[in-house]
Amino acid sequence: MNWQARMIAADENFDGAPLLRTEFALEEGHGAVAKAELTLTAHGVVEGWINGRPVSDALLTPGWSSYEWRLRYVTYDVTGLLDSKSVLGLAVGKGWFGGRLGWSGKGSFYGDTLAAFAQLEITFDDGATQLVVTDDSWTAGPSAVLANDLYDGETIDARKRDDAWLGTGFAGDGWVGVHEVEFDTAELTPQTSPEVKRWDELPVKEISTSPSGKTLVDFGQNLVGWVRVRVTGPEGAEVTIRHAEVLENGELGVRPLRSAQATDRYILSGGDDVFEPTFTFHGFRYAEISGWPGELTAEALTAVAVGSELTRIGTFRTSDPMLNQFHDNVVWGMRGNFVDVPTDCPQRDERLGWTGDIAAFAPTAAFLFDVDSFLSEWLRNVAVEQAHQDGIIPYVVPDVLKYLDKPGGFPETDSTAIWSDAGVWVPWTLYQAYGDTEVLKAQFDSMASHVRRVGSLLSPNGLWDTGFQFGDWLDPDAPPEDPAKAKADTGVVATACAYRSAAIVAETAAVLGLETEHAEFAERAAALRTAFNEHYVTDGRVFSDCTTVYALAIVFGLLDDADERAAGDRLAELTAESGYLISTGFAGTPFITDALTKTGHLDDAYKLLLQRECPSWLYPVTMGATTVWERWDSMLPDGTINPGEMTSFNHYALGAVADWMHRVVGGLSPLEPGYAKVLIAPQPGGGLTEAETALETPHGRVAVRWTLSGDQLTVETDVPAGLEGVFRLPGQDDRPLEPGRSTATASLPTAVGAVR
Repeated sequence: MNWQARMIAADENFDGAPLLRTEFALEEGHGAVAKAELTLTAHGVVEGWINGRPVSDALLTPGWSSYEWRLRYVTYDVTGLLDSKSVLGLAVGKGWFGGRLGWSGKGSFYGDTLAAFAQLEITFDDGATQLVVTDDSWTAGPSAVLANDLYDGETIDARKRDDAWLGTGFAGDGWVGVHEVEFDTAELTPQTSPEVKRWDELPVKEISTSPSGKTLVDFGQNLVGWVRVRVTGPEGAEVTIRHAEVLENGELGVRPLRSAQATDRYILSGGDDVFEPTFTFHGFRYAEISGWPGELTAEALTAVAVGSELTRIGTFRTSDPMLNQFHDNVVWGMRGNFVDVPTDCPQRDERLGWTGDIAAFAPTAAFLFDVDSFLSEWLRNVAVEQAHQDGIIPYVVPDVLKYLDKPGGFPETDSTAIWSDAGVWVPWTLYQAYGDTEVLKAQFDSMASHVRRVGSLLSPNGLWDTGFQFGDWLDPDAPPEDPAKAKADTGVVATACAYRSAAIVAETAAVLGLETEHAEFAERAAALRTAFNEHYVTDGRVFSDCTTVYALAIVFGLLDDADERAAGDRLAELTAESGYLISTGFAGTPFITDALTKTGHLDDAYKLLLQRECPSWLYPVTMGATTVWERWDSMLPDGTINPGEMTSFNHYALGAVADWMHRVVGGLSPLEPGYAKVLIAPQPGGGLTEAETALETPHGRVAVRWTLSGDQLTVETDVPAGLEGVFRLPGQDDRPLEPGRSTATASLPTAVGAVR
């Protein structure tokens, strides 16, 4: 791209939300406009208009990337918006560039000056072109936004609204000049991931009064976005909306937000006002309304859900309403945390791209939605952060913790199991889900660099047993104030993960035809496996003897056959001893049901899945949850909020079990990357009498539905023509999949269908 535009900033701050504008006339003598494309980006977030019409319905453009080295731009077709004389207007907000990030209270990590960059290229019928670009000829002025921050919310003064700035001949009273901001256009890179959009609207479910007399609004669903407000009241009156995910003792539960204010304020014009705070977002189900003029009605408020524009490709349903609600919670939690970056949570003073969360959740995400471009874009940030940190994949990407004296209160950043392994596990997951080797080619150097970095951290005995580790983070037996204090030995967890990553990189090298690298990483993997067994395994017992270490050892393939059988029996024994309550954290939870299934303990896996007491996957559902929680007991059985300082009611990581649900309960999984070959093999249990799952694969839609009546299993399949695969029913030999719709039956032991 031949960049002629300059990054420009207003000569005054204008409350951190300046407006920028220019007027231009179409050049004459070239005929009609054949095409016009507007390229936009910002230090901050930007919205654009031409002649008063928005150039896009996208939000929070250009999103969040590792701004030090990568700034994305978007290009819109604006051919239909031009007139002979036109106005190009831009509104700028703080976003991730200029707002608060993390819980330190600090912000503006990337710079103190908000700025915008625009290049409009107009092509006429005769081939001539005209450029309109941001430069020092533009003017800047105040907007109606008096304050904006992703964490704290937005203040809008409707009295200051005046769309005249978007029309020609605007006098610009109070407007000032602009100045160029130093900027290297080499940092510009095209947007390749879906933009953030509004994707749903929810009506008010209930309006109530709290014990203290506050007005509370319940939208019935924990979501991410904001409340659209329609209000008429006295000029200068102020309506305040504060957001939270839960109620506690009948009042808005704001303690989990920590320092995030999550509050929008609207100053009325005296006429009919509509407010939408598009420079912020909140995680909420409930809103506390104050200052409302007159009687508040449900029609005045609408919850607007926002997130990256992802296409739904996978579905799942069973005969158990509680399990269905849990799966819905997984979906809503993912949508709310996929707002340009895969974040841990959407509501408190954090909302960071924690690598461990997506390492655990990526397989589930890749089934539910097409996340190929979304996560591939995030991985580019992983690679660039890693390249500037001596091969270390940091805890969060983009990495703002590196700007703190002690990153987020943790020790100095270095490679850490699961979190740093995201740089290997996520691209491999995308390849398995969609079958495209491009992500492996793009990320191979990053993947290899991570494993080599870990190799430099191993002890002389070949184990990764030193340095800081999150380990089995949020083990339910860990104290609320110390979520890293897990039962699983951190060396066992880290060495198992190191082996898995080395093995994946070896396989990746083989896929890409890199023989030397394949040999290198296969050797690394073999050495790690040998060290793991020598130091951590004795007759099928894994050191620290808890569910997580067995789950990892079994699923990652670290054990020989005899030890794996013994480990599976021990895992089942520990699971039963726990009363089928969850005993795993971040490390073990995504893998425990697979480990039980692989070693012949399917019934135990179902009992674990369908447990309703705390801690369990369904306990939050019994408490009315509509998203997956950060802690198994984010809300205690008495309805009070967990006393720990780190408590979120929208964290997708512990929903990673949905991947097992899709493959084992639903019965649909790939035999080859990208579902080039498919396995249909439902394994009923847990008293379920019906399940269905479907997936839009790269080769067409595959659907499975099974019902169980007594001991009679009936399985209906729908497979696109030309797709090969295996059909496997309990007690029967494998057979080839039949194209089109078909039905098969099998007789099962009665116990499989028995209600627990």
